[in-house]
Amino acid sequence: MHISACAFTYRHYSSSIHKKDRPKQNGPKAALMNAKVEQLISPPPMQDASFDIWQTKYQLKTKTGAAVDQDINSTFDRAAKALSAVEEDGKREQYYKEFKWALENGAIPAGRILSNAGASEHKPATSTINCTVSGTVYDSMDDILLKNHEAGLTLKAGCGIGYEFSTLRPKGAYVAGAGATTSGPLSFMDIFDKMCFTVSSAGGRRGAQMATFDVHHPDVLDFVRAKREDARLRQFNLSLLITEDFINAVKNDSDWKLSFPVGADEVAEDNLDISDVSKFLFRNFPVKSGYITNNEGQVACRIYSTVKAKFIWDSIMTSTYDFAEPGFILIDKVNEMNNNWFCENIRATNPCGEQPLPPYGSCLLGSINLTKFVDRPFTDKASFNFKKYYKVVGIFTRMLDNVVEINGLPLIGQRNEINHKRRHGMGILGLGSTLTMMKMSYGSPKSIEFTEKVNREMAIEGWKQALLLSEEKGPAPIMEETFSIDEEMLLKRPEMRAEGYEIGDEIKGRVLHAKYSKYMQKIGEFEPELIEALAEKGARFTHHTSIAPTGTISLSLANNASNGIEPSFAHHYARNIIREGKKTKEKVDVFSYELLAYRHYINADAMPFGTDEATKLPDYFVSADEVTPKQHVDIQAAAQKWVDSSISKTANIPTDFPYEEFKDIYMYAYDSGLKGCTTFRFNPEAFQGVLVKESDLENTNYEFTLDDGSKVTFKGNEEIEYDGEIHTAANLFDALKEGTYGKY
Repeated sequence: MHISACAFTYRHYSSSIHKKDRPKQNGPKAALMNAKVEQLISPPPMQDASFDIWQTKYQLKTKTGAAVDQDINSTFDRAAKALSAVEEDGKREQYYKEFKWALENGAIPAGRILSNAGASEHKPATSTINCTVSGTVYDSMDDILLKNHEAGLTLKAGCGIGYEFSTLRPKGAYVAGAGATTSGPLSFMDIFDKMCFTVSSAGGRRGAQMATFDVHHPDVLDFVRAKREDARLRQFNLSLLITEDFINAVKNDSDWKLSFPVGADEVAEDNLDISDVSKFLFRNFPVKSGYITNNEGQVACRIYSTVKAKFIWDSIMTSTYDFAEPGFILIDKVNEMNNNWFCENIRATNPCGEQPLPPYGSCLLGSINLTKFVDRPFTDKASFNFKKYYKVVGIFTRMLDNVVEINGLPLIGQRNEINHKRRHGMGILGLGSTLTMMKMSYGSPKSIEFTEKVNREMAIEGWKQALLLSEEKGPAPIMEETFSIDEEMLLKRPEMRAEGYEIGDEIKGRVLHAKYSKYMQKIGEFEPELIEALAEKGARFTHHTSIAPTGTISLSLANNASNGIEPSFAHHYARNIIREGKKTKEKVDVFSYELLAYRHYINADAMPFGTDEATKLPDYFVSADEVTPKQHVDIQAAAQKWVDSSISKTANIPTDFPYEEFKDIYMYAYDSGLKGCTTFRFNPEAFQGVLVKESDLENTNYEFTLDDGSKVTFKGNEEIEYDGEIHTAANLFDALKEGTYGKY
């Protein structure tokens, strides 16, 4: 990497971890707080990094920077007041107290709620919704630019956004209106990428985007390889829409036809024979207008080329091994298991992938910190307090439902969608930390059993609350909407035909939702009377559960409990964060919650890399590198059974993990019934991730070329003074390579 020598000096400081770098020893000594204690009173002290992130991300401040929230309890208090304010006058105080209690006992709303609820005096035009999905991007210049404009307004309001771009014709296709060929979907994605980087999101949040792309599209390989180009599409997460027919083609080593719809006007003008199977085929496509469809609603498409399905598959797997993208969304499974199967065709997700959403759909999230429910941690009597858990789930469900009333979304389509269906996604965080505190190894049979149970109990309690809220406040409007049965419905749900339904019959949304959603049918196996009541009265919302990555939430408000349903990345590692005014990302050292808790309750001398009996950690302290890809998938599959949206989970793979053992992880995810899967492997030749192990930085060398042509090399964790600031070598190299230097 070429840099200016005049601005460059370096300091040979290494931040590798030694015993002298132990976390601060706060709290009582192990002699006073040991494994025999029956009831633990005080939690581990909050580490500096956690407090710092709260100040940066969630603490409300005036326009001049003065603190409005004096501490974290003040943030919870503000959120509780704002969410209770939508209740009836006589009930506000009651629910304020309940909401505050739940927030103090493990309920953590998503970042936009914590940042913006009750903040309108200091933050005009902000939203309490984390993310949305764009309206369908139609294949016209007018609509592409309109969606770019809408996306800018959405990002400005503090929301991330997802889009599908495989609705745009492939590069080289003729555009009659322009009298030229198109540059293709990825060139238009570049425009959205630059817009996202430029727009300053409310509350100091950098914009986030997800681009999905259909595996049938002729430009699919360009999409798969897009991030191999330095600095390209870095404001996007990328995910492929994988279909059942593609999976079958891979398994059978079949040919794969890359295709795109042919316009009805072109068919007529050029007298095209769309029955010629060597040139045309019919497939599912989200846009019907302007195209020719068959009786099954499939669209006539021109075949652009034919390749082996395995060739595309291998390209996907090598790219995700090298660059952690594209992600993997099993879109047929998503739509098959969607509670709103009767009225939605989902093609996109929010930026993290845990909320597959219809056009203008919104991602309303919150997570429960499981570490709050562990009694007598690290002992043989360790247990999970399900009674307290049920209570928090119940109160939190009402809280998230109230967020709909103060959504603050900038577009009318977004507001109509969220009010009509009232979907939200409650999840969990701290699973990895909790398993450790209960002396279970992540990925073991006991941990899988616990994962399924804790998610099942959340789901059942949530739908009980959906009924109670519906009886009190009324169901989501879609539940009272009448739908006319068509052939497509009967093909999707043959049990309806068996029960006597015919084409043209009319049926309420509440019945289609409660009785014929495949997910709700699973709830009915445990609670049949609940399903009957929901079919009769309608639920307050269409979706209840979703598991998010919870990165900054976990680090800050949960004192670095493990993200979502992940194991802890490591028990000591570095997190790269964006600071306003800083020219590169800042490296912050953090410790896992379970390490802090173990040192606080059991052994103050315990170390992440301790080898002697006095300092080493028990074997059940597991980090991401010690978990196999199969174990990652097994945990996700256990949770997915009871999550009605999807799950954002990343299988972290060591840098030296063999590709031959890695390349089948997506197929294993498919066979395990997942809706999606993502991976991350630290690759020093790619751009930096958010989470980085010290050992990876220590073992990676970065070479810089000075103005005079000379070269200097540094380890990734060495500090460099450049342009008046101190940077780690890894973050400086990455910022210069990716073109982000000085642009945060």
